[in-house]
Amino acid sequence: MAGSVKIKTGGPVVDFRALLQEGGQKLGIALADDAVERLFVYYEELRRWSRKVNLIARDASEQQIIENHFLDSLTILPLLGDSSFLLDVGTGAGFPGLVCKAARPGLALTLVEPRLKRVSFLRHIMRTLGLDGVSVLACRIEDESQLPSATPFTHITSRAVTEIGAFLDMTRRFTPLGPAIICMKGPRWQQELATVADDLQDGVLEMVRTVELRLPFSGAERALVVLKFLAKVE
Repeated sequence: MAGSVKIKTGGPVVDFRALLQEGGQKLGIALADDAVERLFVYYEELRRWSRKVNLIARDASEQQIIENHFLDSLTILPLLGDSSFLLDVGTGAGFPGLVCKAARPGLALTLVEPRLKRVSFLRHIMRTLGLDGVSVLACRIEDESQLPSATPFTHITSRAVTEIGAFLDMTRRFTPLGPAIICMKGPRWQQELATVADDLQDGVLEMVRTVELRLPFSGAERALVVLKFLAKVE
């Protein structure tokens, strides 16, 4: 894909690659040129499909799409190692899991999304980008037949599916293998965390780390709250 692709953001024309790279640099995330190209193709297909399928808010500007979906998704990339196996629950149009996979193709990934039109989009992106090592499951996280508890995920995440306590309840069945649970939250994360204070105090749950940040252009507050169960709770 040669040439410099430009997009309009409701104001001056902006170079897609430059905007993505600038945002990544502000977040401390280095993106290789081939990763930027894959993300551009992803972005173009997202916009094309969104004309017919409800994938993102239709009134979102191009800059909002890049920041709120692509850059926001990439904030979890520094938490993932080269051998990570990520489960993304309720991924929608692939946020954050498939965006991270496009940026780092070696990542092993399972996407869970019950809405079939979105599943079709996810599979289209996989084929278009030539991504291997991705499973897309048209189910919910509770479906043991499609998503066995013994699957050796190293990380589990979700973007805006539910609040922290409810998400932890949804992921407890994977506890024996001890995956890190990455909760992607906004500025009210501390209030949500307070609902699991008893599990933290009793040693059932461990706080691995918390990363507070701001998105690079809007300044919107984000927090990555990483937790791990230390014992299986019946």
